[in-house]
This record gives sequence, C-alpha cells and structure tokens, in this order.
Amino acid sequence: MERILDLFDSLPKTVLQKGRYYTRKLWVRVTLMGLLAVAAIGVSQLVEQLIPDDLAKSLGGVSADRLLNLIANAMLSVTIFSITVMVSVYQSSSTQWTPRIHRLIMQDRTTQNTLAVFIGAYVYSLLGILLRELGVYTDEHAFVLFWMTVLVLLVIVVYLVRWVLHLQGFGQLIDISRQVEETTRDRFKERLSQPCLGARPFVSDQPDKTRAIASWESGYIQHIYPEAMNAVAKEHEVDIYLDANIGSFVFLEEPVLHVHQRGDDLDWDALCEDVRGSLIIGDLRTYDQDPRFGLIVMGEVGSKAMSPGVNDPGTAIDVITRIGRILSDYKDETEATPEEVLDYFYVRPLDPTDLLRDGFGAISRDSASTLEVQQRLQQTLSGLMQHPDKGLSAAAKEFAIKELERATQALVFEPDREALRASAHPSVSGD
Repeated sequence: MERILDLFDSLPKTVLQKGRYYTRKLWVRVTLMGLLAVAAIGVSQLVEQLIPDDLAKSLGGVSADRLLNLIANAMLSVTIFSITVMVSVYQSSSTQWTPRIHRLIMQDRTTQNTLAVFIGAYVYSLLGILLRELGVYTDEHAFVLFWMTVLVLLVIVVYLVRWVLHLQGFGQLIDISRQVEETTRDRFKERLSQPCLGARPFVSDQPDKTRAIASWESGYIQHIYPEAMNAVAKEHEVDIYLDANIGSFVFLEEPVLHVHQRGDDLDWDALCEDVRGSLIIGDLRTYDQDPRFGLIVMGEVGSKAMSPGVNDPGTAIDVITRIGRILSDYKDETEATPEEVLDYFYVRPLDPTDLLRDGFGAISRDSASTLEVQQRLQQTLSGLMQHPDKGLSAAAKEFAIKELERATQALVFEPDREALRASAHPSVSGD
C-alpha cells in the first residue's frame, strides 16, 4: 500500500514534466489541432439536429462549399510557404551562428501554433468537403457547418496576422539572442526554484560501501524525473547519488549513479530497471533542466561573432551583457530549501565556476585581442563580484583575474592595455 501511495504521489509531477516535454514537439500540436478539427465537424453535426428547420434552410449548402474550398486551397499554399520559411531560417541560423540554435527555434511556440492551425484548418476543410460529397450534410442541413467554417476562417485570419508580425523578426540575431536568453533564464530560475531538482545537495563523496549503476548507453544525461527517482529509492530502501549533473556525457558502462543500501534485502536487477525509467540518456544536449547548455549556446553565438568572417564585436558585447543578467539570478543551492525535499535522492548543485566558464569561456578566448569586448567582460565580471552570493563573487573575481592576464598578453598596444586595466575592478587590476 505504501509503495502505491508513493507512486501516486510522484505521478502528477512526472506526468506534467513528460507532458511539457512532448508539447514542445511540432507533431504533437499538429495532431492535437487535427483532432480538434475532427471534433469540430462532429460537434457541428450534433448541433445541426437542434436547429429549427426554418433556420436551418436559411443558408444553402453552396455557401458552405465555397468557404470550405477556399480554406482547402489557401491552407495548402500557406502551409507550404510557412514550412519553406522555417527551413530557410533553420539553415541560415545554423550556418551563421551555431547548429545548437536551430533546435531552439524549432520549439518556437508562435511558429508551431501557426502551423498547427493551418494544418488543422486544412483537415477541417477536407472533412467538410468529404461529408458534403457523401451526403451527410445536405443542402437543407448546412447551417451549422457554414457558421462553424466562418469561425475557422476567423481563427485562420488571427493566426495569419500573428504569423506575419512574427516573421518581421523571426530568425534575426536580436530575436535569436532574446529567445536563447529567455529560455536559459527560465530554465535557470526553474532549477533554482527547486534546488538540486528538489533532491538533497550532493556536496561531498558518497558514503562507503556504495554500489554503482553503470550507464546503459553512451550519451548525454538529458532529463531526470526526480520525484519518480525518489519513489524508486524509497521503494527499494536505498539512497541514490547522481554522480554527474544533467548535460554531462557518459560512456557505456561508466558509473552514473551510486546506491547506498539502507535495508537488508535489495533486488538489484529490479532497482536498475526502475532507475532507467527515471533517467533519459540521448545523443544531444537539450535546454530542458540544463541551464548550463543555454549558457554554452549563448557563448557560442558571441564566439562566432568574433570570427574573422563575421567580425561583429557588438554582438559579443550584447551576449556578454545577457549572460551577466542571467547569472545575476544565481543562488547557492546548498543554502536554499525546496518546498518538498526528496529524502532518498542526492544531486550535485550547480558550480558558479562552471557557469562562468560555460558562458564567458569561448567569448573571452576568441576576443582576447579586442579591447571593447574585453572591457565589457571585465565590467560584467565586476558587477558579478558584487553579487551577494560569496561563491559566485569569488568565482567571478578569479575568472576576471585570469581573463585580464590573457587579454593583456594578447593586446599589443600599451594604451589599450591601460584602458582595459582601468575597466577592471580595482581588486582585479591591482590598483
């Protein structure tokens, strides 16, 4: 009974996490909109039976046919055009900035919703035409079908206007940078709102006499269902320690988790099988549950901007500012307390040194000889040194000292070196 209660307790959050994961898929939204179109046809057929004959005959079936044919012809062309625009933006963003960008653009809600509405409207029109040809909707009983089609047209117009407005900035650098920043910041806040994913912080070595669960495939740790993992640990009377954080790459047979047994009996095979259902390993890193990946992608955008083929210091400066804004939300996960602590599961907290390296590492290296970018980097790090969290403040100071040394060696003009030192925090420059 206790096991069943634990499973039911962890089920809602696990289902919610999985649901959010799948709703980001384009095919899911298209399928849902197609089902909604089928439901609309079915509802209109039911409502038609309640319409008085005099009112039902006030509109002929020819009126509905015209609208249905209009939607069928227009939606096919508009959908093909929209898909062409999407593919073009994906290719250009991958080539110009980083291939990791296009996977975020593919999850753009406005684009997915618009395509889903267009395809759903196309399905609706085809079903309407088919039912008219089969005689299900006769000329005397097409009143509701006509007005339902008018409603579909209104929805199409609204989403068409939204799509046109969205295309004005879709795929442009400012729009892409803002999307990456918002996604990374949301994942960052989400992680800090549930420190260590709601588990206990894993800040030291695991206890003695632990047993390792090896990776069942090579890949990145993409997602963890912490409530389900805690329920598995409680069921088997063990403590589970996650060695690597989300986004880490693990090889086949490399230890991923360590298990410390609490009880006397342990079904090891059953435990391993249950654990595999609560941890997803894949071939690519994802933004979900992995704020460090978003910082890396932003760093890649800034680094690519400093390449000789692009040579755009302004973009690198903009990215540095955005990364600094994200990191300003940092909180020490070991000092925060989640709403409900998962007592049987341990996760390593985010390390501020890793966060700084993920965000600024590539930019600082590739812009070492560009004064303006290095000045903004030192100014941003100086701001982070004032952060109330001592760990982030100390890590920012250490990073600033190292990057100031790198830049002063790369800059060959002495006045540039002096200007850079003036931009750094006094404790970094030694003034």
